[in-house]
Amino acid sequence: MEWIAIPLIIVLLVVVGGIAWAVGAYNGFVKQRNLIQESWRQVDVELNRRYELIPNLIETVRAFAAHERNTLEGIVRLRSQAQQLAASERGDAPSPERAAVEEQLTQQVRGLMVQVEAYPELKSNQNFLELQRQLAETEDRIAAGRRYYNANVRNYNTRIESVPTNFIANQFNFQKATYFEVNDAEVRRAPDVNFGEISYRQGDAPEPQRQSGPAAVQGSNPNELPNPQAYNDRPGIDFGQQQAQPQQQPAEPPRQQDGSQPPSYGNQG
Repeated sequence: MEWIAIPLIIVLLVVVGGIAWAVGAYNGFVKQRNLIQESWRQVDVELNRRYELIPNLIETVRAFAAHERNTLEGIVRLRSQAQQLAASERGDAPSPERAAVEEQLTQQVRGLMVQVEAYPELKSNQNFLELQRQLAETEDRIAAGRRYYNANVRNYNTRIESVPTNFIANQFNFQKATYFEVNDAEVRRAPDVNFGEISYRQGDAPEPQRQSGPAAVQGSNPNELPNPQAYNDRPGIDFGQQQAQPQQQPAEPPRQQDGSQPPSYGNQG
């Protein structure tokens, strides 16, 4: 009977281990799904915050820049569409349609901020400056929340497609989550680094310009002699005459009658 009990015990252990693994995989999917929903709610809060700031921004800009009417009307229209799509969602993930509208709204608001640079009175308005600051902070939080949400979606979708967890996902109908994608080139573009001013080849650097006047004495070349002509215009100093005068040689000591030099008594302590 013992030879029959051993296989039964092995089979029982395999079954229990499989059930434990399946339960762990299922709980992992549930945990990741809840994390995705929570991270999306944080993004949704910031998007609604932007909806609240846009009307005040529109009214402030309209008072100083009436010529930007087309841009203002486009922002109002996109804001209305985004709010309607947000109301129709389940609240746990963004729809592709809303992601596209939010992207267009971001581009329009960014374009408006660039256009108002031509209105100095608007740029000095305290109400506009405060709205601009709040809107910039909101955009930064939206971008950070979007990155966090997309990272959670990536991990969740990877488990759904991977073996053997894909069996649990198919069995319990865990669907892939939707990314909050951004196709804006400005958002995707990496910051440019320009080394043009400092990365030139040796020998291609332009020669330093020489200064005229007294400043030429303090040139970049320490071995270059001062230019006496730079001081000719200063009163009381004439380096031209001083340079023309030869240096006086020290007087030769008198010789003795036999023609020999007298003994030197200098530095005798």
